[in-house]
Amino acid sequence: MTGAGRVVVEVNARRTSPRCATCGHVARENRPTRAEFACVRCGHTADADENAAVNILRAGLVLRAGAQAA
Repeated sequence: MTGAGRVVVEVNARRTSPRCATCGHVARENRPTRAEFACVRCGHTADADENAAVNILRAGLVLRAGAQAA
């Protein structure tokens, strides 16, 4: 789907919140608070919403690349 030069890709957001955008480790403990993200494996810290947004963006890019290759 496109609009105003943008491509919209539907992404399943499941597990994007507790997944580390740096190393990919998924753990409930990565979210010490609702607003904070702190990976228990690699130590990456970020705003929780920003970390999830990076994961959603990457998932969308993977889906888009797969659709273009088909």
